Amino acid sequence: MTFRSHMTIALDEARAAAARGEVPVGAVIIAPDGRILSRAGNRTRESHDPTAHAEILAIRAACAIVGSERLTGCDLYVTLEPCPACAATISAARIARLYYGAADPKSGGVAQGPRIFSHPQAHHSPEVYDGIAAADCAALLREFFAARR
Repeated sequence: MTFRSHMTIALDEARAAAARGEVPVGAVIIAPDGRILSRAGNRTRESHDPTAHAEILAIRAACAIVGSERLTGCDLYVTLEPCPACAATISAARIARLYYGAADPKSGGVAQGPRIFSHPQAHHSPEVYDGIAAADCAALLREFFAARR
């Protein structure tokens, strides 16, 4: 089976989030058979919900579709390194593979900060692939924040 990145879909969700005035982060969950289960962009401001990160929204929607709290065998693509709360949710959902774009030295929870998946209390650690379309993901974030300064 040939690897196919779905980061372009996550970037589309991130751009849509930016258009809504949200921090431009997008996520997409891919089923083991290759179909898109869910896709989402940040909606924290719109929903008045600090947990409405793209990853969380995509995981909630995918779990509803499969009828389980587990997304065994699924892949998650997200434009920014997940924060600690999202990383813990990814672990709880048993996501098989995490692909992310831009690193997040300030708030990341995978390769930065608490490194959730390497913590002894992590119940599950997905395979992690970073730097997928990193330049595009980082540029989108830089442009968004530059326009607000």
